[in-house]
Amino acid sequence: MKNLFLNNKSSVWFILLASFLFISCAEAVPVTLSITTKTYGFWHGLMHGVILPFSFIGSLFNEEIVVYAINNTGGWYDFGFVFGASVIFGGSGKGAKKRKKD
Repeated sequence: MKNLFLNNKSSVWFILLASFLFISCAEAVPVTLSITTKTYGFWHGLMHGVILPFSFIGSLFNEEIVVYAINNTGGWYDFGFVFGASVIFGGSGKGAKKRKKD
């Protein structure tokens, strides 16, 4: 079976394109409105953790973009946020991988 990705460079472009398409679906809520409305739970924390790198870069250029939801449910939102961020940044998969002995 032929490999789906032709080379490493094309797989990076595919991941970037998929990431930008995913981020374009993110909902933007004004901070003042979000304080008075619903609270965010685990699933929103997970999504915010996954889009963390892009939210951070956007927050450097636009003060209306925030990285972390102010009105969250507490522990479950935090767990989702950290889990989503660890998925994006690689987690501990490389550290748990078995290594060959020489």
